[in-house]
Amino acid sequence: MAKKSKGPRQIVGLKCSVCNAFGYVTEFNKNNEQLKKQTSNESTFPLSKYCKVCRKHTEHKQSKKLK
Repeated sequence: MAKKSKGPRQIVGLKCSVCNAFGYVTEFNKNNEQLKKQTSNESTFPLSKYCKVCRKHTEHKQSKKLK
């Protein structure tokens, strides 16, 4: 079995902002995200991804709860 790392990378789920369907699981580096906010006030999320329920590209926001 693989050990769970305790580093800065965190696993998050992506939810569609239109229909709230849970479609993707990804990970991001928390340290890099904090640096982006400090320097240019930007964020990685929301991402434009394809939603299977809506059947079009929509914005997906990060969700901590993984189903």
